[in-house]
Amino acid sequence: MIHLALYQPDIPQNTGTLLRLGACLSVPVHIVHPASFALTDRNLKRAGMDYLDRAALTEHRDWAAFQAWRREHGHRLVALTTEAAAAYTGFAFRPGDVLLLGRESAGLPDDVHAAADARLTIPQTAGTRSLNVAIAGGMAVGEALRQLGGFA
Repeated sequence: MIHLALYQPDIPQNTGTLLRLGACLSVPVHIVHPASFALTDRNLKRAGMDYLDRAALTEHRDWAAFQAWRREHGHRLVALTTEAAAAYTGFAFRPGDVLLLGRESAGLPDDVHAAADARLTIPQTAGTRSLNVAIAGGMAVGEALRQLGGFA
């Protein structure tokens, strides 16, 4: 099983979309607080639809709490970032990997980058900055599940 983690998310619609993805593909989702919005049905419902109750969501009060959980369970941290050279498609995912997505407005801070066991990017056309975080998460989760035989 792989996990998807959102670092201090900014946009509730993206978070709802990723919770829906997690529910549909049996991928647990972790929120590393503080988020820029309240995690309520009202904020997440439009994108999450009626899948929110099916999502396996764990909230971590801050980065330190998330790191403690991850280390306790022996999970490898794989950061998805525009500040990486290695493509996600050339990476060998392992069961238990936690795919970490940064804030929509600022990405991942330096200390979080430094804590990652691997940093991966999604190759893009020259002159473009970044993909929507929910799209990027879906692409990376899909590749990890493909490699690990995680699709039903």
